[in-house]
Amino acid sequence: MTVPSAFVHASRDLERFLLDARDELGHATTHQTWQSVLAVFVTFRARLTPAEGLAFADALPPLLAAMVLQDWDLGQPTKPFADRATLAREAMAFRGDHSILPESGIADVARALRRHVEPQAFERALAKLPPGAREFWAVE
Repeated sequence: MTVPSAFVHASRDLERFLLDARDELGHATTHQTWQSVLAVFVTFRARLTPAEGLAFADALPPLLAAMVLQDWDLGQPTKPFADRATLAREAMAFRGDHSILPESGIADVARALRRHVEPQAFERALAKLPPGAREFWAVE
């Protein structure tokens, strides 16, 4: 069996996503973008059980899945989904004074992410998650 192309091209695909998300977020570098995307992923996963987090990560390219799962404290209780403004404030507070995530950051990351996932697999994963998950990743 050959190595799946998603793994062969993982670094290239991550770089393409980060460049796309950088442009959506209005950041100058992919280093800034990494932190902003991580803030959005951490905010989202705080509302998931570990099993739900794995189901979501399974619908992402490998290195984005790794971002969702990295440093996850599985002992933390899950939070309920909230309105977009509350979620945005939480994401913006992820790195405290070092955050450069704009208020539109969740929507910006969602637009970029949806261009880098298989749409049907992503929707199937969202359908398995709690109410609010689909709205979190909704785009205009």
